[in-house]
Amino acid sequence: MDDRPREPVPRSRSGAYGHRHERTGTEPTTAQSSLRLRLLLSALFAPLFLAAAVGFGLWADSSGPGSSPGSGPLWGIAAACALLGLLALVDVYVVRARQRRERGG
Repeated sequence: MDDRPREPVPRSRSGAYGHRHERTGTEPTTAQSSLRLRLLLSALFAPLFLAAAVGFGLWADSSGPGSSPGSGPLWGIAAACALLGLLALVDVYVVRARQRRERGG
């Protein structure tokens, strides 16, 4: 690995493949994704979704035959919450990587 400090990457070049779509002239020149807000929302909702997944999983595990709601829908909701929690965690990682790349670190 190369330990030399890198030059910061400008926001316009911080995409996944190092380039963005060419400007068409109709979008604002200063339009940018709010990475801090995205990081805040992902960091806030990741533990909430993961806790909800655990809660629905425990509820589904303790529901008996004939319970309403049944264990099937509860396991489905638990799986959906787990997926959303995982996506939020991945988004935290992606945003932090973009912030490091833009700062040159």
